[in-house]
Amino acid sequence: MAAFTRRRSDGPIYSTLVAVGLAIFGIVAQQMTTLPAFLLDPALATAPTETSIASRAAVLILGFVGFFVAGGIYLAVTDRGWSYVDLRWPTRREWRYVLAGVGGGIAFYILISLIVQVLSLPSAENQVSTYIGNDQTMILVMIAIVFVFNAPAEEFLYRNIVQKRLYDAFSRLQAVGIASVIFGLIHFPVYAALSESLLATAVPVAVVMGGAAIFGFLYAKTDNLLVPIAAHAVFNGVQFGLVYIALEYDLETAEQSTSLLFDTVSLVVAVALPF
Repeated sequence: MAAFTRRRSDGPIYSTLVAVGLAIFGIVAQQMTTLPAFLLDPALATAPTETSIASRAAVLILGFVGFFVAGGIYLAVTDRGWSYVDLRWPTRREWRYVLAGVGGGIAFYILISLIVQVLSLPSAENQVSTYIGNDQTMILVMIAIVFVFNAPAEEFLYRNIVQKRLYDAFSRLQAVGIASVIFGLIHFPVYAALSESLLATAVPVAVVMGGAAIFGFLYAKTDNLLVPIAAHAVFNGVQFGLVYIALEYDLETAEQSTSLLFDTVSLVVAVALPF
């Protein structure tokens, strides 16, 4: 079992600033890698759901490639090399962590979505949903993207690079908390651009922090990047699968009980899919 130890080769302020810089660098790299997609199909910036599935898939994939690029550059510049990446096939015990992470994530987001509904809290639209719309084929494509690009890229940069970098100055639990806050805050501008109020922005940002904490804890406990990757991918895959089912069976216009299910699924996806 990975011990929650403290290693202090850096001061906490310096280590935090480096982690924030890495997170921001990831967003900058993402903007650069998606630029070719927008140049080839400018409509992606104004009416993404009217573009082809290939164009939408390309911009999403290239965005996650940006995270790989940012992390790779950091490993090269700091001479850490690819041996710094904690990637191995999970043990039986680690697969149990994967299942616990998926189950805990689903329970957490269902609870949050119900709280949002009961309190009638506003929530900003997610940027990924602007590329999907009600296109069922795009939802299936997005499930593939989640497994191949989304989960591996985000976990690589924000867990194996950002969170692990924080281990140099903080305990692992502290590093999980700080990395989760950083991960949530870098999404603030994205949600703010799609929101009409500060509260509507704060709700999904807070939920993103919670999700990051779950996956960060899995990584801290196992020192195996494949564990949070697997949990993240399955969790997001379940989310998109539920949306596909809701659209396939037209739950939005069904009777009240199934309509509530559609609202819950929509809220979960709207606040839980960081991009």
